[in-house]
Amino acid sequence: MRSSSQRILTTHTGSLPRPDELLKIIWAQADGVPVDLAALEARVESAVQLMVQKQRAAGLAIINDGEMSKPSYATYVKDRLNGFGGSAVESYYFADLHEYPKSAELVAANPGRRKRYAPACNAPISVRDAAAADRDMVHLCEAVKATRAGAAAGGKTADEAGDIAGIFSSAASPGVVSIFFANEHYASDEEYLFAIAEAMRHEYEAIARAGAIVQLDCPDLAMGRHSSYAQLELPAFRKRMALNIEALNHAVRNIPVEQLRMHLCWGNYPGPHHCDVPLAEIIDLVWTAKPPTILFEAANPRHAHEWQLFESVRVPDDKVLCPGVIECQSNYVEHPELVAQRIERYARLVGVERVMAGVDCGFSVHAGMRGIDPDVVWAKLAALAQGAELAARRLR
Repeated sequence: MRSSSQRILTTHTGSLPRPDELLKIIWAQADGVPVDLAALEARVESAVQLMVQKQRAAGLAIINDGEMSKPSYATYVKDRLNGFGGSAVESYYFADLHEYPKSAELVAANPGRRKRYAPACNAPISVRDAAAADRDMVHLCEAVKATRAGAAAGGKTADEAGDIAGIFSSAASPGVVSIFFANEHYASDEEYLFAIAEAMRHEYEAIARAGAIVQLDCPDLAMGRHSSYAQLELPAFRKRMALNIEALNHAVRNIPVEQLRMHLCWGNYPGPHHCDVPLAEIIDLVWTAKPPTILFEAANPRHAHEWQLFESVRVPDDKVLCPGVIECQSNYVEHPELVAQRIERYARLVGVERVMAGVDCGFSVHAGMRGIDPDVVWAKLAALAQGAELAARRLR
């Protein structure tokens, strides 16, 4: 899916703020409180409907369900796969936070992070809830159908209603699952990684069967450098990165390439990020992943300068860039003019048809994360769409 001179496609990275009523029941479940599963499903369904309406009102072109059914972008897999009954990890190492302990305290205090739960793998991995991804897609497709029907009933054409160009659903990559859930069962990291890949294949293929784009969330390929793999020298990290990409490609081998995209992430937390691996040191390996569209951080103060990389690095003909032109950690609402400028930089380097406009990361990667006003999220996404319109007009 590519932009054109008539329209710069806009999207986001996945997670959106959950409504308070849904958040309460998700947190209760995380605390071990028995919940009515039918009531939870009903809350998820209504939340997805709301998220679709809000994304369309903001003017986004490619939308999703906001990850309403997931307590966290990665740890949700423990509820969908067998094999995760081992000891839980209480905290994660980040090299940048290690140097700034007060920043580490602030990150750890966020309630969304405190509620996540990641038990180790202590048994063979297999699919536990084969219908979970199907339920997600039913909710999303029905919500999109309902909003389209509402627009038609109001006498609006697809263009007047700001009709969407596509839908996506995000899913944890094999590599990021291996980061969150320690291995207490498999004989080697490689065996563990490919067991995850084969089990997650079911979810990826379910999303694709529903006609959606599968977004693979891959913090392991960037954040991993200063977290789980911080003890490795760069060559050793690159070797591990290549293995993770091999597992990812294995897991999506049956999915058409046009239904894939991947998110490259250095970690969505308010740390100094001075230990982030530069994009220049990993971009050659990123190109080897099957997904043609690459979503990456390009708006925040640590990575906003990296657009210059593409002045000297050639983007393969089959790849599409989706830089973050909106930052997700700040309550500042970006001016549409700034958004347009950021889009135009990339369009002039690689061609307007090979640029989409996105957000650095999710707005609520762990349910209930605090740091940004939920109402500001929608203002920021509207600014994204407005900036894309400005850029499209100037690039025609």
